[in-house]
Amino acid sequence: MTEGKQNNGGVPVPVNPAGASTGAPAEYPPASPAGRGMFGIHGTGDVSGFGGLVRQRKPVEGSPRPYGGYFDEVRDALEEAYPEFGDAIEKVVVDRGELTIHVRPERIAEVCQVMRDDMALRFELCSSVSGVDYLGADERRLHVVYQLTSMTYRRQVRLEAAVSIENPHLPSVTAVYPTADWQEREAYDMFGVVFDGHPALTRILMPDDWEGHPQRKDYPLGGVPVEYKGAEIPPPDRRRSYQ
Repeated sequence: MTEGKQNNGGVPVPVNPAGASTGAPAEYPPASPAGRGMFGIHGTGDVSGFGGLVRQRKPVEGSPRPYGGYFDEVRDALEEAYPEFGDAIEKVVVDRGELTIHVRPERIAEVCQVMRDDMALRFELCSSVSGVDYLGADERRLHVVYQLTSMTYRRQVRLEAAVSIENPHLPSVTAVYPTADWQEREAYDMFGVVFDGHPALTRILMPDDWEGHPQRKDYPLGGVPVEYKGAEIPPPDRRRSYQ
């Protein structure tokens, strides 16, 4: 409480400070439009300095040839080894010195098989399968990203496939890359992407009876209070926003 307006007797009357009970992210899930600020701040900015940040989103378009480096060789080798290249590959993007091949969801396992087995490609290792939620920026907001490494040629490439909330299905690549087993389970647990053909698609981080997928951007924060040296830190959904 702080001193505010004075009553008729000249005595300050306590009033609630601005932002004491509003603006907490989990009070208004989703907290704010995608790409606007941080922590769901409304009105004035918060002490982090990010409250008024507005990110300009541009559509991701395919990169023109030549790409440079070994990127052209990888693209040409995949097109030569995979007859369905034109139907399966949505676009090829080179950005910040990295190569990303966007693949139609239903073809991701086929493309991985070619990337691993073709002698001109030889991407033997799938080091990561992770999820991204492009809420408000893409109708197919759930993207799954595959990081592939060729230990033969010392090259790296990223595959990316996008699915919608209404149809979040992708073929599992565990038959091609066994390392994807637990990684696909994590993407399923956190984002709700269903990997068809996975040998045991169950939650890996959250309890089996947990409802929802915590890393989707419209998932409320919630939480439990934490006691620390005699003080209690409230969960995120009960914290005040900085004004």
